[in-house]
Amino acid sequence: MTPIDTARPVRIAVDIGGTFTDLQILDARNGIAKAWKTPTTPEDPSIGLLRGVTEAAERFGFALPEVGLLLHGTTIATNAVLERKLAMGVLLTTAGFEDVLEINRHVRRDIYGLAPEPFPTLIPRDRRLGVAERMRADGSAEMPLDEAAIPVLLDRIAALGADCVAVSLLHAYANPVHEQRLAAMIRAARPDLPVSLSCDISPEIREYERTSTTVLNALLVPVVKAYLDRLEARLGQGGFHPLVFLVQSNGGVCSLRMAAEQPARLLLSGPSGGTLAAGRLSALLARPNLVAVDMGGTSYDVSVVQGGRVSVITQGEIDRLPVRLPMVEMRTIGAGGGSIAAVDAGGRLTVGPRSAGARPGPVSYGRGGTEPTVTDANLALGRLDPDFFLGGMMKLDMPGTRAALAARVGGPLGLGVEQAAEGILTVVNANLGAAIRLSLFEKGLDPRDFCLLSFGGAGGLHATEVAAELGMTEVAFPREPGTLSAYGILFSDLTQDIARTRVTRAEPAQLPALVASIAALRDQADARLAADGIAPDRRRIVLAADMRYHGQAFELLVPWGEVAAPDAASLAALVEAFHATHRQRFSYANPGDPVEIVTLRAIATGRLDKPEPGDPPPADRPSRKGTRRIFETGAWRDVAVWDREALTGADVIEGPAVVEETFATHWITRGWTARLAAAGTLIAKKEAA
Repeated sequence: MTPIDTARPVRIAVDIGGTFTDLQILDARNGIAKAWKTPTTPEDPSIGLLRGVTEAAERFGFALPEVGLLLHGTTIATNAVLERKLAMGVLLTTAGFEDVLEINRHVRRDIYGLAPEPFPTLIPRDRRLGVAERMRADGSAEMPLDEAAIPVLLDRIAALGADCVAVSLLHAYANPVHEQRLAAMIRAARPDLPVSLSCDISPEIREYERTSTTVLNALLVPVVKAYLDRLEARLGQGGFHPLVFLVQSNGGVCSLRMAAEQPARLLLSGPSGGTLAAGRLSALLARPNLVAVDMGGTSYDVSVVQGGRVSVITQGEIDRLPVRLPMVEMRTIGAGGGSIAAVDAGGRLTVGPRSAGARPGPVSYGRGGTEPTVTDANLALGRLDPDFFLGGMMKLDMPGTRAALAARVGGPLGLGVEQAAEGILTVVNANLGAAIRLSLFEKGLDPRDFCLLSFGGAGGLHATEVAAELGMTEVAFPREPGTLSAYGILFSDLTQDIARTRVTRAEPAQLPALVASIAALRDQADARLAADGIAPDRRRIVLAADMRYHGQAFELLVPWGEVAAPDAASLAALVEAFHATHRQRFSYANPGDPVEIVTLRAIATGRLDKPEPGDPPPADRPSRKGTRRIFETGAWRDVAVWDREALTGADVIEGPAVVEETFATHWITRGWTARLAAAGTLIAKKEAA
């Protein structure tokens, strides 16, 4: 990319969440990153985005024409899948394989359920059409594509009223020529009809996962294109013409062109920004092992940084639908500040996954909400200041909150308001702790070896209590945690992921084939970066391999570095790394067994210009704001309240205490002590018993 444009020195990162739209603004003229929040507009997220940018410009004193770069994390693709607001599609498969989507993997999650819920199938049987052709697994053609039958196929597609077409032919990862020819014929006849090919979206083995990913992509193309069209139309307002990149599930960004063609890469767009920020803070804080937890209004996202590296997986899922694309490894549960507390028919207190969302929101927002939430429980206990929520921009309704807690939770359980609120926090903290345990235990990791990095608008109110429950003794609260996902997006680079499946023994005799495959991958990666305008000196291509023991049905992702033409020593090091990864994940390895490389991956990065942000000076006011009555350990007590933005390195915060900043509040539990550390991070440590 070209150097930073001095005429347009402002860079903005946006993370659109379920409740709030978060912004981070970095002005190269002073090097200070600043945060802003505005309510999300679910009917059209671009409205809230532009409103937030305009508000930030007025607040921080920059003009819209001075914004040169907009980095945008979005949940538009995720929400479209969850809410089934998808286009009407048709799936074309090799004749005889029309039912792959319904056969799936025969995985039964509720093994004791007499009537298990069927797996979702996004395209019904009458819209799945067979194509006369067949490729073998080695890429040779067993049956050529019957081009004479394509006009009839086009008539059926038209009769079905398709908005888009997904094409997933047998073994197209090995030889895409049939898919490409079929797409060319469809586009020649129907240039207005979007076509998604599995050889472009997910060129890897496993028919069900490849087909599912391609179908998701196809059904999202019209949805995401409509959003991008609305966004681009609004970007011209007030001289606001930035270069726009969208955040992908792998943590990198992509051009609008790539987002429009392959929207499935956006399915984990927003939350990945927080994981990027965690990787950055891991180095700044000299803490290689972090559990990053992002608690917003709707969800609680858990990701792991181990040895300074963010975990990336090659397959995830959304609403039980597999997505065979690289993405940041993350566990998400429905637990946020807006999660609704209720008493079920059996007298059991539950919290989430239902959320009050942005509208009406918690009862305390005064927008018509009637069901108490986690935010309401924190307010009722005094942990939130009703006059300082969002820095005073929103007043919270304490009387309405207490009345709702009494009516919906306290009354049915025979508890007072304070006990009902404490019960809600106990339940939600247990849920949060369970999500972290699962994320670590499945990797054979011990929570006590990790520092908890807490962010999101609601995370700071729960972090020390959750950490104590897990036996963790250190919690890090980054500066402006309510917008940390946007902060991580601010420092994203353009990233392209390219895969090539060729099942190959990892042994010296196969080096010529591996060298040829790697050369082809690197050439393709280099061409994609060039197409995105990345200069050669700003390109970086690293390799990774999906590997397994011969006979295994699954693979492990093993990094291989910037290898270009591997030799026997480089291959041996890769195999040893696979054994070590297998041993760490499953507690055993079989060094004597043959090892296979199933898929080679190229991760192509185009480095974007980014000025390093400076640390803003502490606010010129006392760091201790006074005390507030807070319900703690069974009684109302006077608890110290601190001003995060005025803290200095000399301040020592002893729990119980509240630390307030404009867009977040932190609860420091009794027995914990907090001090400022590098990058303005507040580190809380549990005192020895």
